[in-house]
Amino acid sequence: MICGCWLLNSQNLVADTITVYEQRETHSPDGIGKYYMGREIARFMSHTGAGWLERPRREAEEQPSKIISALNLQSDDVVADIGAGTGYLSFRIAPILTQGKVLAVDIQPEMLEIIGFFRQEKNIHNVETVLATPTDTKLPPNSVDVALMVDAYHEFEYPQEIMQGIVKALKPGGRVVLVEYRGENPLIMIKRLHKMTQKQVRKEMQAVGLVWQETKNILPQQHLMLFTKV
Repeated sequence: MICGCWLLNSQNLVADTITVYEQRETHSPDGIGKYYMGREIARFMSHTGAGWLERPRREAEEQPSKIISALNLQSDDVVADIGAGTGYLSFRIAPILTQGKVLAVDIQPEMLEIIGFFRQEKNIHNVETVLATPTDTKLPPNSVDVALMVDAYHEFEYPQEIMQGIVKALKPGGRVVLVEYRGENPLIMIKRLHKMTQKQVRKEMQAVGLVWQETKNILPQQHLMLFTKV
């Protein structure tokens, strides 16, 4: 009986995956051939590209300090930096959270090792690393005030499962903040699959029950979009 139930659940999972995602043989070399709500999912950046995340000109090009200001964080907030990479944003947010913390979430152990190195070097103790999987952020339910994703969401292999998990991890009234290069603008010199339109982001967030609050176009090349758990 247990075996039969497991097989039934497995079949349901397969059916759900077939319904939600589409695999195509012909696709962009920058993508994985997997489509979600009409969008091809981009290949994720390997830890070998970590230096690009820490490039000195990043502030001038992207103005991430404006992202942090726009979050309007409280000192006791718990912020999940999803797809944290090297922790570039995590370590800039952490000093604001004098009674809170940053959960730096990534699927690559090598990235988390880099964060561990920076944590010691910078002597910052309220950044905790979380090793996620492609389908699970490993965040406890009702534990997060703000979930931040900067140039990361478009690379999630299982975006619906990850976002469903994030919604569960958010406290009531918790916020999701997505930063993505503007897919509407062909003059932004970023590969097409590594940009997203505001319309597409809103459609995908609505699918997991998040409510759009506003889009702040305060960054040179990216949308900053805010959603709320109701």
